[in-house]
Amino acid sequence: MSSNYVLKLYNKLEKYPFGNKLFSMFAARKAPYFQTISPVITKVVPGECHCLIKKKRAVENHIGTVHVIAICNGLEMAMGFMAEASIPKHLRWIPKGMQVDYTAKADSNIRCEAVLKDNHWEEGDLLVDINAYDENDVVVVKGHIKLWVSAKKSK
Repeated sequence: MSSNYVLKLYNKLEKYPFGNKLFSMFAARKAPYFQTISPVITKVVPGECHCLIKKKRAVENHIGTVHVIAICNGLEMAMGFMAEASIPKHLRWIPKGMQVDYTAKADSNIRCEAVLKDNHWEEGDLLVDINAYDENDVVVVKGHIKLWVSAKKSK
């Protein structure tokens, strides 16, 4: 599959100091709500995307851990950019739902990952695995996002 606009921009910017931050700022502007977690996309390849959420007061809950909704926001961002960087040109996607389990306290920076096994796209319901890890690689949230994948309408 040839590289698309997301991969081209990411690969171009990641070569520079703060390139991941620049890419992340542009990416978060696509869906402004993502800006609420100040994400940094650290990896984008076909079928996979990683997004870092720094633990800071703005994303903490009442017990001082990273709020699960902030983590879900990061997981959705990772999934969205994985999808945009990976989906074949003749298909389109839209999220249908998210299922998550909270498995441990999120008391450090959080790495959100979205992975589509074998980067295998097909029409219909498609599950994308999502996991969030703390700085010790402990899974703090795991689950999947269900996408509806369909063929683009011919023009």
